[in-house]
Formats: sequence, structure tokens, C-alpha cells
Amino acid sequence: MELKGKKAVFLGDSITEGHGVSMQAHIFVNRLASMAGLCEAKNYGIGGTRIARQKSPSENPRHDLDFCMRCQQLDTDADLVVVFGGTNDFGHGDAPLGTMQDRTEDTFYGACHVLMRRLIAQFAGKPIVFLTPLHRLGEDDPTAGGRKAVPAAPLEDYVDALMRCARYYALPVLDLYGQSGIQPNVPEIQQRFCPDGLHPNDAGHALIAQRLYAFLKAL
Repeated sequence: MELKGKKAVFLGDSITEGHGVSMQAHIFVNRLASMAGLCEAKNYGIGGTRIARQKSPSENPRHDLDFCMRCQQLDTDADLVVVFGGTNDFGHGDAPLGTMQDRTEDTFYGACHVLMRRLIAQFAGKPIVFLTPLHRLGEDDPTAGGRKAVPAAPLEDYVDALMRCARYYALPVLDLYGQSGIQPNVPEIQQRFCPDGLHPNDAGHALIAQRLYAFLKAL
């Protein structure tokens, strides 16, 4: 895929917004724009947000601006759409994982369907690329460190759900869970790329940008 001169929009959570980096230029969105020669890279990342709808309001209302709601605000003249989310659905969302048959925003599976269908309708014929969640500390704990009153599924199940829905719609997925090189459960990697166990630092964002650039060029 030729990227030079293209406009891209990025829908995401705190990682896309840039939590954990030392300056805006180091966010993977902006690194990619520089590497690829994009004419514009518009960042729609909002920290704490999820793909699925929250049933019980969050303490911070901003966290309840879910992806299914916000996708309709993306600039429709974009040449490329990149979506990076799901870790907060595992981490503190109250929507259940659900099943592949769901079609509402009230489960993670259902919200993935809704989000993908809306993006396809808005950006028909244009590349729509999904990024899986990264590994994180506590990813195998179904209570997410006690943040979930009702035990849910481990993070890997959310990754699998996202990839399964994307396959259904034939949308490309960059599997950062399996191919990013970022696994904070390994102390040496956490120190180098993801100090807080969740948000990549400058080096982590550089790695994501490199992986995404190579992935997009190959499309």
C-alpha cells in the first residue's frame, strides 16, 4: 500500500492518545506519519475508552465515549483508518465478552461487529486496519486485578474475539499481541518498552510504529 501523501485517522484509547511517551512526536501515530510521509495523521485517541458500551457509568464520563459511538466522528475523507483498542474492555469494562452471534454494543463481540460494520459503511473501499491489544501485566487475571466485580475472560480471549470478527469482514489485523515484541511480564522487556506494564514508552511506540509501517506497506 502506498502511504505517501495519504490522510490517516486513528481511533484508540490512552496508548493512541500518547499516555507514556515523553512528547507528542514520539506517539506511534506521529512516528508513522513521519516515516510514511502521510499528509495528515489525525489522532482520535481518548484514554480509558473501550470498544463496547459501558452499562454502569464510569467515574470519569470521558471513559464511556466508546469506539462504536466515536467512530461516527472520524473524518470521512481519510484514505486509511487504523483502530487500536480492546485492552480497556478487558481491564475495566463491564460488558461481557459475549459470542460471535452478538450484534449490539453491549458485549465485546457484538461491539466489534457494530464498529466494523459502521466503519465499512463510512469508508467503503478504503483500508480499515485493526491492531490487537498489547500484552499487559495481569492479562490472565479474569478480575483484572480486582477491578471487575464479576470475573470475565483473560485478555487473550478479547484478542481472539477481535481477530475473529475482523476475519468475518475480511479486515486486516496487525497482531501486536503476538508480534509486537512487547511483553511486560518479562522484566527486561517491561523496563525497556513498557515501564508501567500497560502503556508503551518512547521505545515501545517506536516499535509499534515500525511494525505498523511494515504491515501497511505490505497490504
